[in-house]
Amino acid sequence: MTRIADKAEFEKEDAFGVGAPNEIFAQYFVGDSFLKPLNEPGSSPVFIANVTFSPGCRNNWHIHHAKEGGGQMLLCTAGEGWYQEEGKEAVSLASGTVIEIPANVKHWHGAKKDSWFSHLAVEIPGVDTNNEWCEPVTDEIYEGLE
Repeated sequence: MTRIADKAEFEKEDAFGVGAPNEIFAQYFVGDSFLKPLNEPGSSPVFIANVTFSPGCRNNWHIHHAKEGGGQMLLCTAGEGWYQEEGKEAVSLASGTVIEIPANVKHWHGAKKDSWFSHLAVEIPGVDTNNEWCEPVTDEIYEGLE
């Protein structure tokens, strides 16, 4: 595993590039995140974006709803991070880790306290899909992760 605290070093490892500040979804993140779409939304049944988290950044709990299909896959590409489903232990993430998130499962993901982190977010096609943003991950939960 490779924790990378320095942004310039991280950018050398992040093959897809950090992208622009994630202003559209900033209200659903603690800390600074960046977004780089890899294809045009709607140009394909599958949308893929590189999401980058600064050290300590994480998104809120959220749910990818779908009546059929749906969900999300995370393909970790650089740095180190966390993934956690509600009611389960957090999973450590590093380059090469693949996380399959079923539809309708409440979860969050983000960087470790001392590392930049990127993953490709792959939205899985489904029927009647939508994303529900929930409460922020508390400092108590996040700070307790090692």
